[in-house]
Amino acid sequence: MITRRSFITKSAAAAAGAVIVPSIYTRIFFTEGKSPLPGKKVLYVWGGWMGHQPDKCRDIFVLWMESEGAMVTVSDTLKTYVERDLKNDFDLIIQAWTMGTIENDQEKALLEAVKSGVGLAGWHGGLGDSFRNNTEYQFMVGGQWVAHPGGVIDYRVNIVDHKDPVTKGLSDFDMHSEQYYVHVDPNVKVLATTTFSDQYASWIGGNIVPVAWKKAYGKGRVFYSSLGHVANDFGVPQALEIQKRGIRWACMSKYEPMEEWKQPAYKGWEK
Repeated sequence: MITRRSFITKSAAAAAGAVIVPSIYTRIFFTEGKSPLPGKKVLYVWGGWMGHQPDKCRDIFVLWMESEGAMVTVSDTLKTYVERDLKNDFDLIIQAWTMGTIENDQEKALLEAVKSGVGLAGWHGGLGDSFRNNTEYQFMVGGQWVAHPGGVIDYRVNIVDHKDPVTKGLSDFDMHSEQYYVHVDPNVKVLATTTFSDQYASWIGGNIVPVAWKKAYGKGRVFYSSLGHVANDFGVPQALEIQKRGIRWACMSKYEPMEEWKQPAYKGWEK
């Protein structure tokens, strides 16, 4: 486990160089009210497959959260889920851990913490392709990656909820990255989507798949974005801002009532 103090001491210089996105983006987009992060206790867990650059993403988001006043504990082991009292020690858990395996007691501790009211946030494979054998974990997240046809390609992200604070004021934007095809819980609150072409898989042309969503798991707020294949993807200001706003929303899980929504995908369908 890496404590906040040791992380900052050992990597501050490298982290400063790794924060690739200027803070001006926060000033451009986040204009309504003050950040809720000051004083929030955040656990940032990173590891798994290193191709998704969880270390470089750590350097972006840990320093940003601390700049907004959060108290961040950084860990590079899933053992933290059982070594700490997640329910009482933290307000928010951010996980950047692609693939790998999680022990039963570790998964149980994480699930129970979120169900009790601890917030959860993450992106891309670090949250949406973490533990492929753990269906209850996937139920908590609200979706699971299954393909990215064509690999790294050009695609467009469409904002579909212009009233939600996470996406309010943002416009559609382009990415050059992996376009995640995910299997999704029909009752997540979808904030942004992407439309697939038939170039790499002819049978999915025109399919619309969620990119960013929020949901509940018990009393816990869960936020996910499929953006962020590598750290440089957060150089797209909208991609970074969506993730920041999702983190801010999830950190209030213990302090604000959960929004109520029902958005079943098949409502009104008839035979």
